[in-house]
This record gives sequence, C-alpha cells and structure tokens, in this order.
Amino acid sequence: MLPAGSRPHQDPLIPTVMEINFIPGGPAVLVKNELAVLVIADIHFGIEADLALHGIHITSRSKERSLRICRVVEEYRPDLLVLLGDVKHMVPHPSRQEFHEIPGVIDDLRALLPLKVTPGNHDGGIERFFHENEILPKDGAVIDEVGYLHGHTYPSPLLAGRLILAGHHHPYVTLKDEVGCALRGPAYLMGPLSDSCIGFPPRKEDERESRVLFVPAFNELSGFDLGKIAHAPFSPLSRCLDKTASEVYLADGTFLGPLSVVIGDDTPRDP
Repeated sequence: MLPAGSRPHQDPLIPTVMEINFIPGGPAVLVKNELAVLVIADIHFGIEADLALHGIHITSRSKERSLRICRVVEEYRPDLLVLLGDVKHMVPHPSRQEFHEIPGVIDDLRALLPLKVTPGNHDGGIERFFHENEILPKDGAVIDEVGYLHGHTYPSPLLAGRLILAGHHHPYVTLKDEVGCALRGPAYLMGPLSDSCIGFPPRKEDERESRVLFVPAFNELSGFDLGKIAHAPFSPLSRCLDKTASEVYLADGTFLGPLSVVIGDDTPRDP
C-alpha cells in the first residue's frame, strides 16, 4: 500500500512492471521496477546567497530542504536516491554558503542510502562534495531500465526508447477559475520525444518510443511556467518534446489534462 498522498501513474507506453509514484511531500518521484529509486530534481542549495546579491535577503532554508528529503526517504525507504542535477546554485563556483552547508547535507543523505547525481548546469565544482562513483555522466545514465539526466544537454543514445526523467525545467502551473482565483504550484510534464530531433537512432517497429518526464524543482523558490516551456523551449529535450501528445500532472499525481488544454493553447507547436 502506498502512503497517503502518493499517486501511481500508469501509461500504456511504460512497461507494466514499472510503477511511478508522485510524492507531493517533495515534489519527488518514486520509480519502482527491480529497484525502488527516489528521484529529486533541482534542490539549488545556496540560492539564498545569490538572491542576496540581488537585494533579496532570505534566511537559508537548506536545513529545511535537507529535512524534507530525509522525511521522504524515511517514509518510502527507497533503495537508491537519484539527484537530477543543480544540487548547488551558484555558477560557476560554489559559494561560501554552499561550501559551508552542502557537505553536511550530503553526508546525512549518504548515511541513509546510496545516492547518485547527474550534474546540472549549476553544478560546477560539484565533484568536491560527492564520491567519484556517485557522479553519473552529464549526458545521462540508465538505472534499472530507466534513463536519468539533468536535462540541459543532449541525452546519450543509451537512453533511446526509454522513459527519461529530467530536471532543469522547473515546471510550474497556474490555473485560474472564472472569478479569477488562482492555483499555482509545481507540476509534472510528460510526453514523447522526437527521436530524429533529439539525435536518437531511428526506432524499429517493435521498439518503444522515447518519453520524457520533467520533474519539478525540489527548491520551493524555483518554478518556470509550463506555457513558457512549451513556447520558448530552452533545452534539447523541451525543443524535441511532442507537445501535441504531452500531459500535465500536479505534484500529487492529479491528472490535469493535455498540455495544450492546461496552457490554453489549441495549436501547440511541433518540436
């Protein structure tokens, strides 16, 4: 039985032995196949130091984010934790805040379970915080038949024909009713990829199509509107996403509908 709040996602193009659970306490994803893999994207430890440089002063929330991760780990007991990049925030080098906070956070997580990280575009110098065998290739890796990468680079051909979980995009949705009340929050965006656009080899008739699941940012200060992701794509994955066949889910797994309906666009652009 799944803990309250999690929603299993079923998709005819995803192998039936695989189970995907959306965890609103993250947002995070639990992928269950042979292994139970907990997936978290875009924590952006150290974002407060960057905001301070722009005149926005916020007390560090790194401890609260760390405790939130630990609570999810302890509740769901996964076999492995995969961090989908942008663990740190400052570019190109770690800030004083990151030097001070990240080592302890990673040690706490490492004490709970094995972990892997796919480096993101904010992760320059991340090697000093992780063991060498914990760092995956920047163009992605396959773990238990599922592809993982941050999402700012072209994916490795090894990920072709698989479900690919990616960060980087920080998908966020805004819903308004007829009187103007709005709901804003993190969202998941899932859809097929154009193999030719992304540079994957042509798919054979008996092979599954490549699909991507954009995971929302774990950092509560980060979000990027779904409409902007659709209409101004800023990565190979978002440019090659088949937007006409993409779907949107809330953080708890609630199905909102096709992307075109959610963003109010009856003629979404082709990849």
